[in-house]
Amino acid sequence: MAGLFGSAVFEDQVLGPLKRSGGVWRGKVELGGRPDVPLLVFGSLREPGTAALDAAREIARSFEDWQPAIEAALFDHYSPYAEAGTDVPVIATPGEVWGHVSLESAAIVKMGGQVTTELVYAAAWDEEHRLGARFQAGQLVELCGSV
Repeated sequence: MAGLFGSAVFEDQVLGPLKRSGGVWRGKVELGGRPDVPLLVFGSLREPGTAALDAAREIARSFEDWQPAIEAALFDHYSPYAEAGTDVPVIATPGEVWGHVSLESAAIVKMGGQVTTELVYAAAWDEEHRLGARFQAGQLVELCGSV
């Protein structure tokens, strides 16, 4: 809990401390060997939502299984840039995208009334946008090209 002027803090046994700031709960999650990926979780003023916490805890367990779907979607996003002949890296197969993207954050949000996990990537071929790989019920539902 927070003091009179402090932000609320929620201690989760798996995720660690989540601090209320900017209308969401913020913390860190370990993904892909990075222990400090920023994590945003929806919830009330008093605590993160139960379904949001469940989804946030699931990210680390599912991350590796999600990689093939993410890399295919990232490669599909890359293809028009390569075809346009713009100054982009040469990526011949979906598996090669990982050398040209970086995971910036993870968020648990509600979209269309459903709990959605969004993994946000920066891509070398699209410096103007951040790409959001969105999962619902463990399935990739879209790669949003502008998050």
